[in-house]
Amino acid sequence: MASPLVFYFDFISPYAFLAWTQIRDLAKRCERAVEPVPILFAALLDAHGQRGPAEIPAKRQYLFKDVARKAHRLGVSSVTPPPAHPFNPIHALRVASLPQAPEERERIIDALYRAAWTERRAIDAPDAVAGVLESAGLDGAALVAAAQSPDIKSALRTATDGAIARGVFGVPSVLVDDELFWGTDSLTDLEAFLRGELPAFSDEGWRDLPMAAIRKGSRSA
Repeated sequence: MASPLVFYFDFISPYAFLAWTQIRDLAKRCERAVEPVPILFAALLDAHGQRGPAEIPAKRQYLFKDVARKAHRLGVSSVTPPPAHPFNPIHALRVASLPQAPEERERIIDALYRAAWTERRAIDAPDAVAGVLESAGLDGAALVAAAQSPDIKSALRTATDGAIARGVFGVPSVLVDDELFWGTDSLTDLEAFLRGELPAFSDEGWRDLPMAAIRKGSRSA
């Protein structure tokens, strides 16, 4: 059986939201399954010494315009900003980390993404997450309570650490057949790869390329 598309995401990312609206149809076209894996984007930033796009004023200003353009191109209507951004996604991520049947997990992810990025609803506190899930016909209170267990908190940390170990540095990222695809724009390349339409890439000549200049204050300095 063909390996699934491991979809790394965080609710804080509008780009991950846009990718989530596309990845399941892409997987069906290529006869693959999707394995959604919630991870903490902030931990990726810390691990790689980066700042988030929304933490850089000029990039933050551009980000929302870029998201609107990409949403239009992808046919995703009614994209709206959340009540605040960045926001704390930890409670939503823990709920999405609960062991569930694939259909139930998708319902949870759909509801939380829809609330944050199309309904302008907060998902940054346990009560807010529970309310969103209740609106989607789920037992929000029970799910949020279950997500507070040490095992689920540990599962989210383990998934995040595992993503970092596999070279994931941002969301959305898709890992399949030992190849990593990052960002909404990479979905076109992902589909071409799955169809065998991308040329083989060798990192020879790139892997050991020396750095001739190091920016002052960079983590590598």
